[in-house]
Amino acid sequence: MFSSFFIVIFVFGMAFLMSMIKILPEWERGVILRLGHSIGIKGPGLIILIPVIDRLIRVDTRTVTMDIQPQDVITFDNVSMKVNAVVYFRVLDPEAAITQIEDYYFATSQLAQTTLRSIMGQFQMDDVLSKREEINKKLQVILDDATEQWGIKVTNVEVKHIDLPKEMQRAMARQAEAERERRAKVISAEGELQRSQKLKEASEMLSQSPASLQLAYLQTLSEISSEGSNTIVFPLPMDQFGKIFAPKG
Repeated sequence: MFSSFFIVIFVFGMAFLMSMIKILPEWERGVILRLGHSIGIKGPGLIILIPVIDRLIRVDTRTVTMDIQPQDVITFDNVSMKVNAVVYFRVLDPEAAITQIEDYYFATSQLAQTTLRSIMGQFQMDDVLSKREEINKKLQVILDDATEQWGIKVTNVEVKHIDLPKEMQRAMARQAEAERERRAKVISAEGELQRSQKLKEASEMLSQSPASLQLAYLQTLSEISSEGSNTIVFPLPMDQFGKIFAPKG
C-alpha cells in the first residue's frame, strides 16, 4: 500500500520537475507567457518555469527556406505564365513573431504569393525574362518591409522558374531564328563590302606595277598546282594583245 503511494508521489514529482525545467538548443528561443502575459524571451540553455503558471513557446531562429507554389500571373503586356520562387527569412524578434501574428510562417507564405503576382504584373514579358535581379530585389524589399512588424527578416528572394505557354515558346523560337538569320545576312553583306574594298585597293596597286601583276599570276598558278588540279592556266596580259591588234599608222 505504502509502496504504491510512494511510486505515485515519485511519478508526480518527476512530472512536476520536468514541467519546471526546459532545455533549449542554440538555435531556439523561448517566449515565456505568465498567466497569459508575455514576460520576455529566454534561451538558449536551461530554463526554469513555474508549473501551471508559465507557458513556454519555442521559436526557431534559423534561416527558413520557403518554396512559393507556382502562381498564375499576367504580365503588363497581357502574357499569362506560371512563376514560382523561393524566399529565405529568419525570425529576429521571437516575441513579436508570437504576439503580433497568429502564424508567421503561413502569413509570410501568403504575403509572398500575393506580392509575386503583383510585382510580375508590373513588368512586360521580356523584362520578366531579362531583369530577374531587379525583380528579386524588389520582391525582397517589399516582403522585408511588410514582415518587419512581425519580427521577420527576409534576407533573399529568388524567382526560380518561369513557365511560358507553348504558343509563346514557339513564337519566341521563331523570333530568335529570324534574328539569327538577319545577323547572318548582315555579316555576309559586310564581308562582301570589305572584300570589294580590298579588291579595289589591290587592283589599284597592281595596276601601278606590271611586275607585281605578273607575280600575282604566278602565285595563282602555284596555288592551282598545289590543289592537284589538271587544269592549266596561261596568264595572258591583255595590254599586249592591244598592242598586237592595234591598227598600224
